[in-house]
Amino acid sequence: MKIIKLDSNTDRDLILEKIGSTEAGMKIMRDKMHSHIFYLKDIKTPAANILKQDALSIGADLAVEKNTILYKNEKIDALLMVTDKQLKILSRKELAQPFGLKAFAKELKKYSNLKEYKTQIMGVLNANDDSFYKSSRFEGKSAVLRVEQMIEEGADIIDIGAVSSRPGSESVDAKEELSRITPIIDAIHKQKLYEKAVFSLDSYQPLVLEYALDRGFKIVNDITGLADDEVAKIVARYEAKVVIMHMRGIPQDMQKNPQYENLLLDVEDFFEKRVQKAHDFGISDIVLDVGIGFGKTLEHNLQLIKHLSHFQKFALPLLVGASRKSMIDAISPSSADERLAGTLALHLKALDEGASIIRCHDVKEHKQAFDIREALRGTLL
Repeated sequence: MKIIKLDSNTDRDLILEKIGSTEAGMKIMRDKMHSHIFYLKDIKTPAANILKQDALSIGADLAVEKNTILYKNEKIDALLMVTDKQLKILSRKELAQPFGLKAFAKELKKYSNLKEYKTQIMGVLNANDDSFYKSSRFEGKSAVLRVEQMIEEGADIIDIGAVSSRPGSESVDAKEELSRITPIIDAIHKQKLYEKAVFSLDSYQPLVLEYALDRGFKIVNDITGLADDEVAKIVARYEAKVVIMHMRGIPQDMQKNPQYENLLLDVEDFFEKRVQKAHDFGISDIVLDVGIGFGKTLEHNLQLIKHLSHFQKFALPLLVGASRKSMIDAISPSSADERLAGTLALHLKALDEGASIIRCHDVKEHKQAFDIREALRGTLL
């Protein structure tokens, strides 16, 4: 007998099929082949002791500080390690337990049977002259040619904006924004390019959004996360998809010493409120964007990408856009023109952590990288 260690990202179904597992057997085995690690913050000590025993009883485990059993502290932090199968069992067991474990069980259950979404590339086109990456700036006929090129290169979505949202950028009134983008929207509509790709508008101005949605656009990419009720009403009326992005502050001041009590939990709280707002307005087609570079330090950005899977609990598609951003320069000094490699590294990690929509400037290179990633996942012995 020989032993071969497999890559952690190997497609489990393909391997199970290779060895001849039945469909029923595959269903059982899937839940045993993937594990989760949960950091539990401020769990009551009695709850930790109960959870520890319940976890051990099903083959999982909870790491706690050595004095937990002595009840020296009212609350502690802990680390829960479970497989998919153990997660389902534990979430049922804890529903009957006291000390806040019932609420914990309901939260834990959200991470079971996670939905997988198709990977999509969102190409970026800017109809303004002050975006941070000048190679993304186009106008008139050149903008339409660039749209056609991105579609040819493999873009599933084209995201067009006419106002820069880089740190320190100046705001623009709705009429000026509309005047910048009208020729591009009209050309896309006239040539029926919306039949070849999905079009998204990077805006939070009702006047501009309505113009685009009237002409074949299907997505509202709102960096304010539905702050404006009028935007929510328009999205609902057109039955459009909305991207709810998290941003601390506004572009003019968002990078002035951004601080969080707990980054992941603060962003989660924001999403909970804005998703509920979307539902209240009758919006059901929602994408979440953690807002890389929008009111975040380098460490914040790295945490959000590394732990993006935390937000899978919402059971909604996750979008990440770190394309050529300054966080890459902070790690490896480079100009925006030199950040493609760093961009790909961040975006490939984001996919591994649950992202399904990647917003980028370099469509062709991303398509190739994602195709290679998928080929590696499907490679058998």
